[in-house]
Amino acid sequence: MIRHTVVFSLKHASGSAEEKAFLEAAMVLAAIPGVEKFERLRQVSPKADYAFGFSMEFADQAAYNAYNEHADHTAFVEGRWIPEVSKFQEIDYVAL
Repeated sequence: MIRHTVVFSLKHASGSAEEKAFLEAAMVLAAIPGVEKFERLRQVSPKADYAFGFSMEFADQAAYNAYNEHADHTAFVEGRWIPEVSKFQEIDYVAL
């Protein structure tokens, strides 16, 4: 199992319609085959300088690779992520 996580901040004002639209648009990722346990998260720790997180799981590397190459993922990255995210950190985990 691979847990794919990303923490990020948006260029939009907190609580804005644009912020809400971005988070709603991200739901397209949950429908991509192989994505399990998709979560949209609000970051609340004062120790981290990001506003949101996405977390999802994949059964194996093949499922993760298929997600990365899926047309809906690449369209979201190109059409929403790149223009609207101000900063991010991506981390992928496997269990020890």
